[in-house]
Amino acid sequence: MSDVPDSAAESVRIEAPARLHFGFLDLHGGLGRRFGSVGLAIDSPSLILTARPADSLQAEGPEAERVRRYAEAAAAHLGVGTRVAFRVEQAIPAHAGFGSGTQLALAVAAALARLAGRPFSPEDFSNALDRGNRSGVGLRAFTEGGLIVDGGRGADAAPPPVIARLPFPEAWRLVLILDTSMAGVHGTREVEAFRDLPRFPEAQAAEICRIVLMQVLPACVTGDADAFGAGITRMQDLVGDHFAPHQGGRYASASVARVLEQAAQRGVAGYGQSSWGPTGFILARSEKEAKSLVSGLDGDASLRFLIARGRNTGATVAGGIRA
Repeated sequence: MSDVPDSAAESVRIEAPARLHFGFLDLHGGLGRRFGSVGLAIDSPSLILTARPADSLQAEGPEAERVRRYAEAAAAHLGVGTRVAFRVEQAIPAHAGFGSGTQLALAVAAALARLAGRPFSPEDFSNALDRGNRSGVGLRAFTEGGLIVDGGRGADAAPPPVIARLPFPEAWRLVLILDTSMAGVHGTREVEAFRDLPRFPEAQAAEICRIVLMQVLPACVTGDADAFGAGITRMQDLVGDHFAPHQGGRYASASVARVLEQAAQRGVAGYGQSSWGPTGFILARSEKEAKSLVSGLDGDASLRFLIARGRNTGATVAGGIRA
């Protein structure tokens, strides 16, 4: 997270990145830690939130009710009042696989802390905001960006520790496929899914861990898009099939699944679904390839395509410093 202080302003403006969740490392949990995630901060879509002192708690724009809840929780954690006016100027689509709730919660807490002159750390607020329960990717995406791997939840209540963070290659692109007609599994349905699914096979968890350590991470460092994409796609197959009973198949959206099949036939480096979806992604080796894919893929009217870059910096926080 970068600070851009403006000594002439009391208002705060925060711009925070969405993230893609590529999959879990170990849903078996036999070694004492469960989940473990691989994810990436991306430059689009992003959240823009402003906050300024006010006579009472106010919230405008998309997600206003969630902003209120997060502000009250963050204020209680800080021991400060809630006389702040928040405005969401640009929102990350909710329940689409972008981690919008985590970024919104952290942005609200960071803004409140800045206006109160208090330090801010996502990990300090994770329990109060009910964030980072299964993945530490969203917390680190907010502070640093990049390709992130966390080590899963242990027996304590601490957020999953980040065990690797790498800069994502600047040339690579992600073609995002958004299905605007549906939402991914979330809330109570998500809790029930994790409760009801059978235990993940130990051998498959071991395979995923090997893929991440010996294929995905080295390929990111060396800029080998084909090896990176193949590793992510294999992870997606294993994890997606495990969650299929609760999302209607390997992918939540049949429309997105058809586009991903087209992409596979065109020999793309890799593809999959972010978190519970419905958003799909395709790894492109360059901007040119990404644009060619978007122009050549045939999707339903409910689909929207975006081209995103990996974002190697976290949220920006501007203002909030009294003159």
